[in-house]
Amino acid sequence: MIKIITVGSIKEKYLKDMIDDYYKRIIKYHKIKFVEVKDSNITKEKEEILKRINKSDYIICLDIHGKEYNSIEFKEHLENLFNNSISNITFIIGGSDGIDDEIKNKSNELISFSKMTFPHGLFRAILLEQIYRSFKIINNESYHK
Repeated sequence: MIKIITVGSIKEKYLKDMIDDYYKRIIKYHKIKFVEVKDSNITKEKEEILKRINKSDYIICLDIHGKEYNSIEFKEHLENLFNNSISNITFIIGGSDGIDDEIKNKSNELISFSKMTFPHGLFRAILLEQIYRSFKIINNESYHK
């Protein structure tokens, strides 16, 4: 199962549509679910996020200081996790104040998609697109470049 824990909800219809589209594409390959926690202060967000993490989760925090992958490297990384019997991968997208250090310290790794800052809704779509792209490549299916 891939779980994506996010802070806040999406208000913009175009972003909801894009996220829903990629969700439907991914579900054909792998179980995936979203868990939204209320946008609040970083301490309350931390408490709500921690409640939603299981001991068996492989935790990946999306953080500007994390390791950067290109799309092929990201695919290989996900594939290696699956091949090493890691069945519960949890991505965490923090709120406007980022992710609390306690959660980062509990995580297995930090990943950055860019040194730039993105709106949360757009970043959800970017993450989903990269997960979808990874499954297409893993399954030797064509995908636009």
